[in-house]
Amino acid sequence: MDANIQTQLEAAAFRQLVAHLQAHTEVQNIDLMNLADFCRNCLAKWYLAAAEANDVPMDYDAAREYVYGMAYNDWKDQFHKPATAEQLELFESKKGA
Repeated sequence: MDANIQTQLEAAAFRQLVAHLQAHTEVQNIDLMNLADFCRNCLAKWYLAAAEANDVPMDYDAAREYVYGMAYNDWKDQFHKPATAEQLELFESKKGA
């Protein structure tokens, strides 16, 4: 496969993942971390790292706004639910694994 086509396909898949997460605000970051070992904040950090690697000016807040589809604090106010004791216990148990 041509490298340019591969990059286009990867970018399209990433955009679809971001859109999917924006549409599914019921999915909490703690659940993503516990199930898949990444969350929206991880995606934002990876996006920021890619921008920095390509000398594109960006900060973490801008990267999170791209991933969340709104300012992080707005998303948190509207959609974030406190983690349950079970969710936190599972999260902590995976840190040492």
